[in-house]
Amino acid sequence: MLRLPRPRVRWSSGATQTLVVFALTFCAVLPVCCHRLLHSYYFLRSAYLDAASEDALRQSLRRGQDALRFWQSASAPAPSPASAPALSRPPELLVAVVTARRREALRYHYLLQVTRELTALLSGCGERPCAQVVLCDVQSGPDVNEDAELLERHFPVIRRPYRSSLPLDTFEREKRDYVFCLRRAFRLARPRNMVVLEDDAVPRPDFFRVLNELLSRRFAAESLYVKLYHPERLQRYWNPEPYRILEWVGLGLLGATLLLRLLTVWNPCSLSLRMSAGHLALLAVYVMAAAELLGRHYLLEARRLSPQLYAVSPATECCTPAMLYPGNASLRVAAYLDRAACSRGNAKDTVLYRAARDTPGERAHSVEPNLVTHIGAFSSIRPNPGSAQAALTPVGALWLTSAIPL
Repeated sequence: MLRLPRPRVRWSSGATQTLVVFALTFCAVLPVCCHRLLHSYYFLRSAYLDAASEDALRQSLRRGQDALRFWQSASAPAPSPASAPALSRPPELLVAVVTARRREALRYHYLLQVTRELTALLSGCGERPCAQVVLCDVQSGPDVNEDAELLERHFPVIRRPYRSSLPLDTFEREKRDYVFCLRRAFRLARPRNMVVLEDDAVPRPDFFRVLNELLSRRFAAESLYVKLYHPERLQRYWNPEPYRILEWVGLGLLGATLLLRLLTVWNPCSLSLRMSAGHLALLAVYVMAAAELLGRHYLLEARRLSPQLYAVSPATECCTPAMLYPGNASLRVAAYLDRAACSRGNAKDTVLYRAARDTPGERAHSVEPNLVTHIGAFSSIRPNPGSAQAALTPVGALWLTSAIPL
């Protein structure tokens, strides 16, 4: 009887080594290390997402109550009436916080959390203040924004006049409120530069240091706006943004080169890899796959070591919780927004992105990693679940991931 020879699997075979290394990395090591990392492909949503969302809500509630006690006990001289008089001299940087009453999130006191963190950061600036802060309360209707009223003794407050007839579309109303705040805040302070924060965007510890670094660079003066936040779940390499693909390939080639150099001096497993175009390409694919599956968000965190390491790239479309408007760009932004009618699918972030892309001479940029942490689990303009527990349905919990601090 004719016997066919059996193929032998030898460790010295390059194909065998490649298969084993890839299998161990992507089927064993990374799943074990990354199954609890929220922004990794290996994150076990069914096991951990609900608990992570509940924990994020608990932490936000605790911080909100702490901020409420802080501001209730803080003493400050009462300013002039709440009509917000003009500031004494133009600041180098004005931080305008846009706020509205969020009925479902009253206990979380988002605005108080943001202003408490801003106050802590400003106290570390020394004799020369990093910025001046103004609040823009766009609450409409008979209800008052209790948090904004509490802060009147500490910050100038701009108030949107009551409007009996509101635009039907919530996105158009949000845009008009934003434009109102841009113009009134600029008129109030005449700042050299302005940052606009939504009231659920908490500045990170290096917020002002990075802003100073950004404003010292030439690109800032040529920008219509600089985005300071992009949702972590949208920061992956596998993305239509061309610069991210180039960054991804560059990371792969750099990592592959370093690995091949390392293997020339330390190769305990006797891998048959050498400096060649084929092996370089193979290892580049290996590094690129590992970086994407781990999560680009976690690699970006290494840039927080220094303000000079923050990356500046072309602006992405989504979202506007934190925006830097260099010079008088805030007035140009207000004009662009005035020309468009906003609706679902054409919100103010989309309008601004298209204006910067389609208008000759305009440029817009994004900064990575984020300079603020988004804590908002309840919107001031969109329908919200009836309770925090209802927000923790599978769909609601997925939406809440952007509010989970890391």
